Amino acid sequence: MKISELKQKPAEELKKLLQDNRENLRQLKFDLSSGKVKNVREIRKIKKDIARILTRLRQEAPAGKHAK
Repeated sequence: MKISELKQKPAEELKKLLQDNRENLRQLKFDLSSGKVKNVREIRKIKKDIARILTRLRQEAPAGKHAK
């Protein structure tokens, strides 16, 4: 998923997408350990999508919320 696509989505939809991607990643990792995964690049793609979604959500959040 591209950043331009993520910018058009509302925060609630991004959170749902994040949850779905995390579940998909968990399932792929489980399948990888059991030898069922043929395309290991899919794991890398999902990790990058998760990072993009988190970045977009943090950009929309108020500045003080995630500051340490």
